Amino acid sequence: MKPFKKLLFSAFAAAILFMFCCTISSAQQTVVFNSSWASLEQYQCPEWFRDAKFGIWTCWNAYAVPAVGDWYARYMYEEGSSQYKYHLEHYGHPSKFGYKDIVELWKGEKFNPDSLVAIFKKAGAKYIVSMAMHHDNFDLWNSKFHKWNSVNYGPHKNIVGLWEQAVHKSGLRWGVTSHLERSWNWTQNSHGADTAGPYKGVPYDGADTANSFIYHKTYGIQDNNENYPIHPPKQWADEYCSRIKDLLDQHKPDLFYMDGAIPFGNQGRELVAWYYNQNTRWHNGSMEAVMAIKNYCFLDFFSGDFRYGAALEDIERGRMEGINRVPWQTDNSIGDWFWTKDQKYISLKIFIDQLIDIVSKNGNLLMNIPLRADGSIDQESLALLKGMGQWFRVNGEGIYGTRPFVVFGEGPTIVKGGHWVEMNELTDKDIRFTCKGDTVFAFICGEPKGEVKIRQFNKVNYHTIQSITMLGVKGPLKFSQEKEYTTIQMPDVLPSKNAVCLKIVPKTNL
Repeated sequence: MKPFKKLLFSAFAAAILFMFCCTISSAQQTVVFNSSWASLEQYQCPEWFRDAKFGIWTCWNAYAVPAVGDWYARYMYEEGSSQYKYHLEHYGHPSKFGYKDIVELWKGEKFNPDSLVAIFKKAGAKYIVSMAMHHDNFDLWNSKFHKWNSVNYGPHKNIVGLWEQAVHKSGLRWGVTSHLERSWNWTQNSHGADTAGPYKGVPYDGADTANSFIYHKTYGIQDNNENYPIHPPKQWADEYCSRIKDLLDQHKPDLFYMDGAIPFGNQGRELVAWYYNQNTRWHNGSMEAVMAIKNYCFLDFFSGDFRYGAALEDIERGRMEGINRVPWQTDNSIGDWFWTKDQKYISLKIFIDQLIDIVSKNGNLLMNIPLRADGSIDQESLALLKGMGQWFRVNGEGIYGTRPFVVFGEGPTIVKGGHWVEMNELTDKDIRFTCKGDTVFAFICGEPKGEVKIRQFNKVNYHTIQSITMLGVKGPLKFSQEKEYTTIQMPDVLPSKNAVCLKIVPKTNL
């Protein structure tokens, strides 16, 4: 063979070998999931989520009509409760005017998802999440398997579909939440009756078999608890899986959140595996799915099966105490989960403190912004969102796309971990760290003045520092790297009121 032909043949063979290796590599990266725990534990959180750090979602349904708190569809049937009393006074007895009639009062006439998404994006959110249904059993999309939905009743809108279109147009990531798992037993209160008073023994509207597609049937084994069903019939697990698959197949979210762990045993795990595999197909072989579940195993009620590594762990209104090995998420709200007439919102300071504490520990923050019944945002929420956006525009470099540092922070304030744990405000002595490659970001909480001392970057256990700057401030800051601390001189005027971010660049690789 002539030298030129040999060279051509060698190049051709090398190209074929390269293509073959790439094919093998690609095949190895594409995991086909099944319902076994061993298979689900191959799950890996996608990079888009790790980079995003902050998302906004909306808990919005007919609860916003009476606007007196969460769980209205259950508590209005709980004789003597504050919501029962409110319902009796404003709408009449639940035997005559039930939750189904509250739904018909919910119109969402000012709902403008394009405008809302634009506001949320400007506030700093990198993913937007819509509630697809709550425990009330009312689907917020054009459900193929459940006629009691927002297209046929109430607003007569495909709420999930409208959110999806708006989010995709914005270029942000898109997700949905499901709270359906427990509705079979959660709605059983509507099948009861008063035990005293003028309506004693008169059945509520849930007892009418004509309404069983709304409130479910009354079953032989009474399962009236407010958490996950203890004795669910097979038909409920089948219906649940059909409705969730329909939701996911129609709207193809990259984030799917369950309000609890994985329900219905192997059937629930099959649903998770199906979602992972479908998401991979939606993205041409790339797995982009974030499946968020909660670990309630420490509680005295059953809430589904939880296994570390099978999905992303979500912590409700709380956080981790330290850096978690794998990414996680906190879901929280600026006030009540659903809009109420006497809403009291968190401060911008608390929002920022929560965010930087969570991100420093390898987590994301998903913050709920409750909407009025008409679909609009109140002025207090708008002001808070504006403040978020202003802070992100200055300090976002230290949040987005970062990873945990060696330690999450230092300072005197103790931050407890777990679900439903409120967070105290951090002080100007509290510091939280993130990093990108060799660059470390140090968030100083509050309004630091004069000198700030950071123990983590002392001369003994840290590299020689090349420069320290403050995001939003031109030019380097004066500092001295000493045996026990690095001391940094704060500028006279700070760019952010509630927390500032130092950018620390070492001379050598970390």
